[in-house]
Amino acid sequence: MEQLSGAGEVTCKKMFGEYGIFLNGKMVAILADNQLFIKPTEAGRKFIGEPEEAPPYTGAKNYFLIDDLDDPEWLSKLVKITEKELPLPKPKKKPQKAKL
Repeated sequence: MEQLSGAGEVTCKKMFGEYGIFLNGKMVAILADNQLFIKPTEAGRKFIGEPEEAPPYTGAKNYFLIDDLDDPEWLSKLVKITEKELPLPKPKKKPQKAKL
């Protein structure tokens, strides 16, 4: 989380038995098995060059697997680029009351 602090409002939420990483309310990455997986976007691919891809957990689609976590400026830039391309999350539907 510290490495991404330059990106903006970064939050973390436990999910899938691992952690989802959010920027401005959009899920941009997953932290699983002590590895960082960034959601794939075209802009992210261009920024990285030739990203290594792998699923963050069994049954998941491939994400960009980020091995170098020692450059917070580069990581923050990648997360910002990714967030810009992702849609806003769909609003959650309110549960309907049962009709009697």
